[in-house]
Order: sequence, then C-alpha cells, then structure tokens
Amino acid sequence: MFPTISFEELLPEVLKLEAVGCKDWLTNKVDRSVTGRVAMQQCAGEIQLPLNNLGVVALDYQGKRGVATSIGHAPAAALISAEAGSRLAIAEALTNLVWAHIEGGLSGVSLSANWMWPCKNEGEDARLYSAVKAASDFAQALGINIPTGKDSLSMTQKYPDGKKVYAPGTVIISAVGEVSDVRKVVSPTLDPSLGSTLLYINMSRTALTLGGSSAAQALGEQGGAAPDVANAAYFAAAFTAVQTLVEKGLALAGHDVSSGGLATTLLEMTFANLEGGLEVDLTPLGALNTALFAENPALVLQVQDAVRVKEMLHSYGVEAVAIGCPTQARTVRLFHNGQKYKLDIDELRDVWYKPSYLLDRRQSGEQQAKARFENYKNQPIRYRFPQHFTGTFAEYGIDPHRRTASGIRAATIREKGCQCERETAWALHLAGFDVKDVHMTDLVSGIETLEDVNVVVFVGGFANSDVLGSAKGWAGAFLYNPKARQALENFYARPDTLSLGICNGCQLMVELGLITPNDKQKPRLLRNDSCKFESGFTGVEIPQSNSVMLGSLGGATLGIWVAHGEGKFELPLGADKYNVALRYAYDAYPANPNGSPNAVAGICSADGRHLAMMPHPERAIHPWTCAYIPTLNRSDEVTPWIEAFVNARKWVVKNSGKATRS
Repeated sequence: MFPTISFEELLPEVLKLEAVGCKDWLTNKVDRSVTGRVAMQQCAGEIQLPLNNLGVVALDYQGKRGVATSIGHAPAAALISAEAGSRLAIAEALTNLVWAHIEGGLSGVSLSANWMWPCKNEGEDARLYSAVKAASDFAQALGINIPTGKDSLSMTQKYPDGKKVYAPGTVIISAVGEVSDVRKVVSPTLDPSLGSTLLYINMSRTALTLGGSSAAQALGEQGGAAPDVANAAYFAAAFTAVQTLVEKGLALAGHDVSSGGLATTLLEMTFANLEGGLEVDLTPLGALNTALFAENPALVLQVQDAVRVKEMLHSYGVEAVAIGCPTQARTVRLFHNGQKYKLDIDELRDVWYKPSYLLDRRQSGEQQAKARFENYKNQPIRYRFPQHFTGTFAEYGIDPHRRTASGIRAATIREKGCQCERETAWALHLAGFDVKDVHMTDLVSGIETLEDVNVVVFVGGFANSDVLGSAKGWAGAFLYNPKARQALENFYARPDTLSLGICNGCQLMVELGLITPNDKQKPRLLRNDSCKFESGFTGVEIPQSNSVMLGSLGGATLGIWVAHGEGKFELPLGADKYNVALRYAYDAYPANPNGSPNAVAGICSADGRHLAMMPHPERAIHPWTCAYIPTLNRSDEVTPWIEAFVNARKWVVKNSGKATRS
C-alpha cells in the first residue's frame, strides 16, 4: 500500500485530513461552559486544543456524579464492510467513553444510533439491513441497549445532468452513561511525569489492517480489508479493566486509537503541552506503517506503575504492550526493528492545526484566523495563586451543605434569554448568601423592589436573544418601565449595596452607565473583532485595585471561561482613566477573545462597589469546572474565584450592620 511514499511523507497528509485535523474552528464558537457544571468539554491542556475523548456534565453543583457522552463512526470502513462499520462505530464510541468511570460498567451505557444511508439505490438496502443487524448483535453481545436513534435514508444527491452522488452508508453512535465521579475523568494530555509508561491495548483482537484508514484515504485508496472487533467478550473485559484503572486513579492520561491511527494518537497526547515528548518502540506491533496508521480499535494509557497495571489487566484476561515513555525532548523518538526516527511535535502540530485555520478564515476572516493560528501555541494558561489560598472550604468559612438561612441576602437578576442564573446563585449560596431569583417581570410589575437585598448580580446569557444587540433590550426594560427603573435607582442610591455584572450582565451595566454614572461619554461594549461568538477557557490577570470583590486577589493569574459575541471594551477616556479590575493575560487574539484595548476584561466603579466583567467566574468555582488547572490543585475543593463572592458577603456584613446567623 505504500509503494512510493514513506511514513514520514504520509503522516502530514493524514494530519491534514478533515476527519483527523484540528476542530478548533468548530469548538471555539459554541458555549462549552454553560450551566457551570461542565466537567469535561472538547479542549484540553495549557493551550486548550480540542483533543478530549468525551464530554462530562455534573448532575448538580454539590455532588460528584455526572453524565458522560461520546460518539463514534466509521464511514470509510463501512464502504468496505457495512457490518464492520457498525461494530467499529460502537467500538469508537466506547473507547472514547471509557475514560470516565461509568456507574454499572457496560450495563450502565446506552447507545443512540443515527443511520445515514443512500437507500433505494442498488444494493444499499441490503447493506443497511446487514449494518443494522451487526449493530444489534454487537450491542447485545456487549450487554448494551440501543433505545433510540434516527434515520436519514435519502442520502443521495441528484444533479440536473443525471449524475448521482451517494453519501457513504454510515451509522453515528452516541454513547451515554452515568459517571460515578466527574473529578476522575482521564484526559488524553500527556502527564509530564518521567518514569511513567505508555501501554497499548488492542481492543479488536484482530490483525492490524489499513482498510478504511485515513492513511488509505490520503492515498486515494480503500486500503484492503476493514478492521473489525472479533471478540465482544474480550472487548467488554478490556473496557471493564480500564474502567477499574480510571476509578482507582491509575491512569495518568489516555487516548483512543481511531481516525489517523496510532501515529495520530501519540502525537495528540503531546500536542496540548508546550514541553516534553515521547520515546516509542513499535517493534512489538508488527510492520511499522501498519502499526502507525491502522485504525483497529485500541487504547493507549499512560501509567505510573506499569507492572502493577499490567497485572491488573491480566487478571481480566487483557493483554497490554509497553510501547514507550515520556521524555524531556520536544520530539517523538520512534524505534522499530533497530531503525530510529524522530518526529518534530511542534512542526506536526502546526500541520494538524492548519485545516482549522483554513476553515476559520471563512468565519472569522483572514486577519483573525491567521492571528489565532500564529498565537495558539504562544499563549499558555498560567496560574499564580494568591499566597493565602489553600483551596479548602474551611479557608472561606464555607459549609457546602448549608440548608439554613444566613440572613445576608443577594439576588440574581435575569431577563428572558438569560441562562446563567443557576450557577451564579450557587456561587452566591456557597459564599454564604441567601439568594433570590429575580426576573425582570418581577421588577417591571413592582412585585420586586430589591429593598431587602444588599447584592445584585446581573447574570450572563443572551437577553432577548441579543436581537437588538447585547443587553440593549434588557437595558430598555429598566429605562422604559418606571417601577423597574425606580427599584434600580433606589438600590444604587443606598451605601450598603454591591453589584456584579457577568457577560450579558456586564454589557447591561455598561449600557446603563452603572459603572461610570458621572461620565458624559460612557464606555461601550462592541462586537468581537472576530465578528463571531467566542467560547474558551483563557487566562486573566487581576491587577491591584479597590474592587470589593476582586481586590484581595490582586496580583493573581487564573484561568476562567469566556462566552460572548460582543465583549470588546470601548473606553473613550483611555484605559488608564478607568478602574480596571481584570485583564486578559495576553493582549493578542485569541487569549484576548474580543480585541479589547489593553486586554481589559472588567472594570469597576470608582468606589470599588460595582463590578462589570465579561468572563464567567461563576463557571470556574470548582477545579473540575476549569478546562485547565495545574495537576497539583485538582484536589482542591474550590478555586480562588469563590473569594470574590466571599468578599462580597464579608463587605455586606461589615457595612450593612447585618450579622451572619449561626
């Protein structure tokens, strides 16, 4: 199959394929942190690349259980064998899902099957029948149900000249299961720990083959026989064994082998880091090209104690082959039958990222897409924790299980279309507030006056769907409804009140002039320079300021979520004339996601009481809701962002004469 091309020449061509290459252009424009319960989304590592195997969302804010989901498909292999394609699709969904411990194991997994097939064409109805039966038989053998799905059976494009184009018959499998502990989900990002080992587990129990592989596609071929899963019982045993390792915390990192083969898997495990590489010996896996590019279902695990882990796997009847270990050099040093090869990780990462850049040009324009492509690896998320931070509830006097009233009242204020009131209310509750939910209809009708609260938080979201521009309609609800306007004016006239606007709420506060009430020319928030919604986990610096909420965090550098389309501050008097309380850690895009001058991310009133910020602190309260946080702090109970809300509670107690009830 490789008559005229070496694997070094073929690898870049594989990494450029849409199915293999970077999906940043897709993931950066969808809200990946909404609810504040997202424990794992697409992006991983200190430079936040879309590499994670699965998604995980916690069931609530207080517990550790969650729901995991993943997908799998194998359209190229299905062209060779419809039956194998079905089994491979299920296998890929499960080798992605395995990295979160599923309550009940395989029996706790449910599948959804989305059939896309060019029916009513010669032979295709029979192929569909074979594919459906194979999926059913394989799922039953694994002990998994398929309770739902969807059919799209007219996948044929007809042209006026009589030409027909058939979509390849494909089943897309979605897998879902309940997670026992969202804090223990394994990432594919290589742990830099030297002395650890990479283990390879062939889940297919068949010889490695290049049929239906990305390598074959890059060469314009089908590639011969398709890979398959020969033994459902062995696959189930391997799944269960790896689940045990995940539950016991014995897997430092892990990634599946699918599109692009083992070569892509190994590289992707290093891509989200800026340092370190791998030394790999693939001699035990057979012919080099086949070992590198075959897409037989398989797993690669990084473990600290390879002997112990292999013994545990063996107890389940599962074979694992030690193939390599981390190194300090920024290369993948490859050994095979005495031959030595060296792959430049950073060079190949740019090759892998470039398809995203080319697609991003169509949605963000050449300038922004190029800036993203050039800067993504130069803007790692760095943390500088406050010296006093211990990461414990006790540090902040927090009782996470509190059910009694504290007597210190706060309100979340929302308009139709807002969606962040729950995570905001949880942050306030955790900090010690009694929280009430206030909708604009309550203020407009006069039912709510805000007289009994000392803190209001205007929450994030998309008030009125941003039809008139971000927060414009929401601001109008205050300005043109006398009772709502009076309640707001009365609240801000009191000396014992604080306010916070997050994202859409920040846009509202700036629109209403609540941060700079005495300025004739008010700041504005403009459309992002990329002209699109930006979602990401980025770094911010907290400068020294008199902000009630952020002042004690001055000097810290932390990770935080952003999710907005109009977040660019326009500061008519110049940034130095404003009380800047928050800045993005880098001035350039994409770490500065909107192009704000001087990387401004949040401003505060002159007296420090009223804060408007575009990033979402309420979505980064727990370490497991942060897309990246240093490994040593993953066991913390809270992140420093809770301090902002605790500071508000302490200020209210001090300045309102109210005492927290015991």
